Amino acid sequence: MHIRDLTQFLAELSENNNRAWFVMNKPRYDILRAEFLELVTALIADISKFDPAVAGCNPKKALFRINRDMRFSREKIPYKTHFSAAINPSGLKKPSQGGGPTYYFHIDQTGTLLIAGGEWMPPAERLRAIRQHVIADATGFTKVLKNKKLKETYGDLQQEGKLTRPPKGFDTDAAHLEYIKLKNFIVWNERDVGKVTDLQKILVSEFKDAWPLISWLRQA
Repeated sequence: MHIRDLTQFLAELSENNNRAWFVMNKPRYDILRAEFLELVTALIADISKFDPAVAGCNPKKALFRINRDMRFSREKIPYKTHFSAAINPSGLKKPSQGGGPTYYFHIDQTGTLLIAGGEWMPPAERLRAIRQHVIADATGFTKVLKNKKLKETYGDLQQEGKLTRPPKGFDTDAAHLEYIKLKNFIVWNERDVGKVTDLQKILVSEFKDAWPLISWLRQA
């Protein structure tokens, strides 16, 4: 994957986010997308060595489209300024579709690489199931939180969108109450992709570090 070419393309796209520019630069995009697809294909094969459930994931379906859905957006720009992919057994990328625990990464126009694992904004029924699983398997959840590799690579679970009060139906003295308040059960980190010498290697390594959380979430 030619990282410098990708970030340069995305940076130019962010400054010229219109159909005319994109059409003129479509050959560049096609080459970069093909390289990105090769990377995702290789990642699925590598991840399946420690998580066999993802072996059947279709790499083409794992890639997100670059076209933005502008139907409900105030920002009327037609293209995303990052390349991204979501790898999971279901092949469903959007949490609202019930994709479940997912390995996700993207590279954006600033050259930032984001690596993540878990569930981002799961639908209400799924979120309730995860919260109930926290209570039912408090010991297992504690082991996930204390996992050395997970902590070293990602730190704690992300705290964005956290409730100020316990969700309905959950007691104030419930185990792991602060985590039950979460709307997302996911870890992630960010770095300058330009400083990454082996992109595939770092992605596989850090997805493996997220495996304890992925595995625990699958049990919910």
